[in-house]
Amino acid sequence: MKLRILTAAEVKQALPMAAAIAGMKSAYAQLSAGLAVAPLRTHLDITAHQGTTLVMPAFLPQDGALAVKVVSVFSQNAGRGERVINGLVLVIDAETGRPSALLEGSTLTAIRTGAGSGAATDLLARPDAHVVTILGSGVQARTQLEAVCTVRPVTQVRVYSPNQTRAALFAAEMAGVGPIPADVQVVVDAATAVRAADIICTATTSHTPVFDGRDLKPGAHINAIGSYQPTVQEIDAATVQRALVVVDSREATLAETGDLIIPRQQGLITAAHIYAELGEIVAGVKDGRTHPQQITLFKSVGTAVQDAIAGRIALANAAQMGLGTLLDL
Repeated sequence: MKLRILTAAEVKQALPMAAAIAGMKSAYAQLSAGLAVAPLRTHLDITAHQGTTLVMPAFLPQDGALAVKVVSVFSQNAGRGERVINGLVLVIDAETGRPSALLEGSTLTAIRTGAGSGAATDLLARPDAHVVTILGSGVQARTQLEAVCTVRPVTQVRVYSPNQTRAALFAAEMAGVGPIPADVQVVVDAATAVRAADIICTATTSHTPVFDGRDLKPGAHINAIGSYQPTVQEIDAATVQRALVVVDSREATLAETGDLIIPRQQGLITAAHIYAELGEIVAGVKDGRTHPQQITLFKSVGTAVQDAIAGRIALANAAQMGLGTLLDL
């Protein structure tokens, strides 16, 4: 029995963004249709070190995708010069239960999270959207930008981060790469970044809102991925109230993200404010954007079905391309 091990570089090579976006649409549709087996992830709070370790299993019957991810998010690592997100994904043969592959999980997580926002942008953003704002400058911010530029004709990118040195590095690294335009500008504050943006991606570790929803222009689309805990609010209540809210999973977002939990506790919204799961829009059960001036918000906390489909795609491509190290078990 062979186990294929893929490094971060090999995962990146085996999981191209366009294929990942298509895979996310399939995974979300199965999740919303009740076909996926994907229990809420287990949170292990490592309070002594301000970290969280998550265990996330999922099975997608239509794709035969079965995987378990163990991922840790330690926000203090940024100050240590280490990755904030670390993890591994175990891909399992759905017919036999045999372990098939072990994939570096930080890169896979970044790509599949970006691909989820890419799928949402493709379904919800205005077709003529061309100005993108990225709030954040880490690994997740990079794949968010790649994904939205894959599905929309982006001509200008604005990036804001409290760490202007990291923002400048982000701009220099990302300008002109793949579908990303050469025009990537660092701006001095979030308000300036948001006001003219057609698409906004928030990929931060902030526990408080990173922009004022009153600064959004009509027709804007937001992808919010930072908040995955009940006390963490990356998106303010004004944005949530103004927007057509679409989520990856109703159950998970209502249990896990302060972006929705806190406005509910304040009596500003109810659970009914969530218009749809993205999978319902993929399947045509619900419409997406209904008019050009509508503000749309995709709130994602991340779901294990994304890891399962991403792992399956990466493993299939790696086997075809001869990537990875094969170990006898």
